[in-house]
Amino acid sequence: MSASPNRRWDADTNLLLWFAACVSVASFLFYLRRGDQLLYGDAVAHINIARRVFDSRTPGILQLGTVWLPLPHLLMIPFLLSDWAWQSGVGGSIASLAAYVFGVLGIFRLVRYAVRFPSRPDTMARVAAWIAAGVYAANPNLIYLHATAMTEPLYLALFIWTVVHFSEFVQEISQNKESPEKSGPSSLVKCGLCLMAACLTRYDGWLLACVLGTAAVLVVTQVVTTRREKIRVRGFRSFMLLALSAPVLWVAYNAIVYGNPLEFANGPYSATAIERKSAPESSPHPGTKNLLVAASYFLKSSELIVAPGNWGRLWWLLAMTGSALALSSDRRVWPLLVLWIPLIFYSLSIAYGGVPVFLPVWWPFSYYNVRYGLEMLPAFAVFAALAVPSLAILLRHAAARTAIVMVTVAFVAISYAWVWRESPICLREALVNSRARIALETEVAGYLKGLPRDSTLLMYLGNHVGAVQRAGIPLRRVINEGNHRSWAQPSDPEGLWERALANPAEYAQFVVAFEGDPVSAAMRTQRMLPLAVLHVSGQPVATIYKTQAEAR
Repeated sequence: MSASPNRRWDADTNLLLWFAACVSVASFLFYLRRGDQLLYGDAVAHINIARRVFDSRTPGILQLGTVWLPLPHLLMIPFLLSDWAWQSGVGGSIASLAAYVFGVLGIFRLVRYAVRFPSRPDTMARVAAWIAAGVYAANPNLIYLHATAMTEPLYLALFIWTVVHFSEFVQEISQNKESPEKSGPSSLVKCGLCLMAACLTRYDGWLLACVLGTAAVLVVTQVVTTRREKIRVRGFRSFMLLALSAPVLWVAYNAIVYGNPLEFANGPYSATAIERKSAPESSPHPGTKNLLVAASYFLKSSELIVAPGNWGRLWWLLAMTGSALALSSDRRVWPLLVLWIPLIFYSLSIAYGGVPVFLPVWWPFSYYNVRYGLEMLPAFAVFAALAVPSLAILLRHAAARTAIVMVTVAFVAISYAWVWRESPICLREALVNSRARIALETEVAGYLKGLPRDSTLLMYLGNHVGAVQRAGIPLRRVINEGNHRSWAQPSDPEGLWERALANPAEYAQFVVAFEGDPVSAAMRTQRMLPLAVLHVSGQPVATIYKTQAEAR
């Protein structure tokens, strides 16, 4: 094992980099041409949250809001300076495209390093790494979702690289027990940086931080116990500080800006509040306060991400087999078990966090948050691939080992071909849930385009900001719910938003009201004749008014 493996590693990495980049660009252009970037309402919201930081009547960092974590929006801002990139959604996809490539490389490195032994041939390690990277990179649902502004691809990349660096830290420190102070600081600090970024991307990362923080303490404690003397592992304090910093900063931000440290969890825009409005207590979503049912719904969503029908159960069987075989053959791979954390997080979220998951194959036979199953893709990719070298160790004949590889590759190819044939479920979810919304926003946008170019609008952007985006109207021309002082609770009578609602004619030339939103409620006390009333089946009625005075 001289320089040869390193050269093969470099060549493999370079080849994989180009392959992932080509797949990413090609799929992005394909979905851009079809106009599928803005199907998800959340993708539209993410883009406009980032845009309003600099394009708003009251621009600034407070426009990031509270429920969604800030890192994805901060990464989008430079790419949304262009009006075309904003309207087309391209600016919101750039970070996801890069995350896809880094995620593929991370999966490859994770498996390649985990099963590499100085005393064994390197072939099976390379084969397993390529299989894992292929499972991840070729997944049809990830290929679609990473072309959008959704946060899952970015979180997956950070999640994967967090596990990569933590796994390397554990292996390095275990191989250098005589001088642990010289081992692993770079890996542990890099793990902390990735973990902090993950915690600022999705709340999944908060549970990940708890688990890895506990695991790091146990690893260091074990080393101290083994040495029976006081030692210092370089990078440990930095890792713990980084792991805690993101959640602490976000809680502090909510406390300072909104007067409630848990505003993101129990505020009016939180998942719990939305669930309370959309589903009364008499008809809760499946899995509410039932952890077993919640877990089954999440497991099924993850199955549908990799294969239709009941074919996905074979993926679970393969992943669990790979986990058991890998652990039984080599305890160095135990850090990879962290990849199962999404199962715990989403089961708890569905059962107790007000997060519904609706599946087309189970009651209520619809699509909602099916994409959350994508969080299990790293576990499927890694453990399905680890099953290959684990089984190869048990077999002596080269032909049998080759057969195992071919069967695994064929299984993956058939599963994904079937997914493509039926259309990726994340794409179907986006299409089903966007038809009526896009139809309404297109009609409203068409009318707004005919208004004077310098006019000011009063409009609630929480539900249909896509209408303004499609019309190409800068957000600074729209007085909306973000134009007030967030720290003034429970209301801000002096805020621009509240003043405009009380007297629209003083601040705006046109008012756009959707039935049931705050603007619609405020217009009940105003005597204005509507310019247009727009109806779309399944959506609230949109009414456009002209005020009696020009905007100040």
